[in-house]
Amino acid sequence: MRRGAARASASVQALAVVWALPLVVVALLGPVGWTGRVWSGAPSDLRAAVTVWAPWPADATAAPLVLAVVAAVLAGAARATTAWRDPAAAGAVALVWATAIVFPVALRLPYVAGLFAQGLTVVAALAVAAHARRTPASLTAVLLSLLTAVGLALLSLASRGATLAVLAALTGIFAVAAAHRRLTAVCASASLAGAAGLACAVGAAADWPPAHTALLVLIVPAAAALLAPRVPRIAVPVEATGAVVGLLAIGPAATDAPVLALVLALCGVIAAGTAVRADRRRAGYAAAALFVLATWVRLGSWAVDTPEAYTLPVTVPALVVGFVRRRRDPEASSWTAYGPGLSATLVPSLLAAWADADWPRPLLLGTAALVLTLLGARHRLQAPLVLGGSVLVLDVLHELAPCLVQLAGMLPRWLPPALAGVLLLALGATYEQRIRDARRVREVLGRMR
Repeated sequence: MRRGAARASASVQALAVVWALPLVVVALLGPVGWTGRVWSGAPSDLRAAVTVWAPWPADATAAPLVLAVVAAVLAGAARATTAWRDPAAAGAVALVWATAIVFPVALRLPYVAGLFAQGLTVVAALAVAAHARRTPASLTAVLLSLLTAVGLALLSLASRGATLAVLAALTGIFAVAAAHRRLTAVCASASLAGAAGLACAVGAAADWPPAHTALLVLIVPAAAALLAPRVPRIAVPVEATGAVVGLLAIGPAATDAPVLALVLALCGVIAAGTAVRADRRRAGYAAAALFVLATWVRLGSWAVDTPEAYTLPVTVPALVVGFVRRRRDPEASSWTAYGPGLSATLVPSLLAAWADADWPRPLLLGTAALVLTLLGARHRLQAPLVLGGSVLVLDVLHELAPCLVQLAGMLPRWLPPALAGVLLLALGATYEQRIRDARRVREVLGRMR
């Protein structure tokens, strides 16, 4: 009889929660509508703020009470039973959170008071996550705190002052919460994300161009690079957050080529600073790529049509340094020794050759690429072979493209599909041999330095 009564009660309460869920959905997803009406003016109350694009369900006044009652029942069940203790505790945390989200909207609190109530909900969820004895309840509280923070940030988009205040508060709240060992990784990343949003809001409030705002956003990856070595246990999530923010900063800067070159160079400085650490040496590759890309963007912004005048003075000493490195350490990879120097000239020259209608640059580039390919094959160096061969193939294709297009226009239309069919038949008939050839080529390249 007890089991039957418990199941009947659970069914009724589950239906009651399902009835109240539309309010939670509106309170949670309604603020998304402010993304299309940023800083258009603060609404009168919190209900108007969350119903900017979704209507408020009718006859839903009792929904917060329903959620609170079921949360109390689940909390009691978590204390009374052992089999369902963890799910009941997590469910109680979720329903208490839902009550806290819906209740201010149902009361139609003023807009500022509603933002404050949502901020208190974030703090309370983090406190539960930090001190909950059950792991499921703690994880649930952490996720709900992040969800509430996102909703609060969206709600604040109605007013410029509210946006700046809310993002600054969220950054500080998560930074303080990161001091708790259980929450350090998640909250540190969330604080950095809030700081990135605050930087964007400050730039927009100051009427800066998006490209200049990107420079302000770079403070976040720089802070992440400084913080990571001091707290090793959260180094990976913090550095990942900083890297994502740095990549996102490149987008707004793309509208201004000189600023984009500066942003790329600063990202390269941050990556180079990270590569100083013994366990982050590979960040040096990213730093080199960012520096080279910044150089190319700067040359492009200056309308330079002879990039070799700028790249060759870098390539020659880089190759000399690589040669000395190989003499001292014959086991060093050719990519480490010669890859940066060769790429610094070959790639810009290839791009210039593709945009050049004359023949001298493609001829000289093709000759240099052929020499590099032969040298790489002769000395069993992977970097010159791969880079030289790739540039040679692309250069030849560019030069032969007009002839191939003209030839294709002279041939009957049925001939290209027929040739393609014959080629596929030949490949299919010699499939196993082609696979063996590909493996042999891979093995040969793998044995090269």
